[in-house]
Amino acid sequence: MPIIAFEDQEYDCGPAETVLDCLIRQGVSVNYSCRAGVCQTCMMVSTDGRPPAESQVGLKDTLKAQDHFLMCSCVPEQKMSLVRPGSDGVSYDATVSSLDRLNDDVVRLRLERPDGYEYQPGQFLNLKNDQGVARSYSLASIPSVDDFLELHVRHMPGGQVSGWVAERLSVGGNVTISAATGQCVYMPGRPEQSLLLVGTGTGLAPLLGIARDALQQGHVAPIHLYHGSGDARGLYLVDVLRAMAEAHAPFHYHPCASRGVPPEGVQPVRAADQALADFTSLAGWRVFLCGREDMVKAAQKKTFLAGASMQDIFADPFVETKLAEA
Repeated sequence: MPIIAFEDQEYDCGPAETVLDCLIRQGVSVNYSCRAGVCQTCMMVSTDGRPPAESQVGLKDTLKAQDHFLMCSCVPEQKMSLVRPGSDGVSYDATVSSLDRLNDDVVRLRLERPDGYEYQPGQFLNLKNDQGVARSYSLASIPSVDDFLELHVRHMPGGQVSGWVAERLSVGGNVTISAATGQCVYMPGRPEQSLLLVGTGTGLAPLLGIARDALQQGHVAPIHLYHGSGDARGLYLVDVLRAMAEAHAPFHYHPCASRGVPPEGVQPVRAADQALADFTSLAGWRVFLCGREDMVKAAQKKTFLAGASMQDIFADPFVETKLAEA
């Protein structure tokens, strides 16, 4: 009889019983809804091996690769250890290797990569300040090239974590970070699929990581990155991204500013609006959306209506506390 290990307890799973039914029978509080593998509310992560293939039907390739599965369609054949998505509780100590201002508001924080720290470009981690307050930041670095972890931190007045990073943290200082999580990552295997990346503010960080990772892995189809800000002064790494476009034929950079009269080379429009004006049909494209929650939600709908499959739309909305310290 298979054993289900979950949150420091073990449960006997009956013959032909799903993981969801097992935990419900034992009175364990878990999320679920349709119980038919459609809503994906009952998603969990296996920490000790690949889940059965039938329990991953309908999940995006990024989630499958990270051993996510649906409890309602998982009939285990052997012991399984589970954690809720993004809740493995592992933390790491990291040393600050550099701090740089990218514009008036954004600080680039680079940390020495701890031994054994695994991540995929575009994922995010939780960064704790010296009082134990945590905020989420996305990774712009790529492990195949960089020996550091790169985060872009928008300094918000009164921000408990962003203010600490911008005003009190120094090179050589120590910080605590969580394991990386998130599905807004590049997956190899379709190098001839066009990519659309749209971000606002520090939503550029995961998109930069994704674009660099795609190029490093030999992506040959066009990669279009649209980065937007209300004011052109909110843009950053403009020269770096233009140099990337010159060095890599598949990569195209489109800076946008929706207010005022922007400098030459910057489109006077919102990034998502410009992207959808440039590409009215997104059938067969893979789409990545990062930044303000309102932009991401609206762009998800619009890119789907433009023909992109929901399976090929990946989103990282910066909501409430994440946006407040992004």
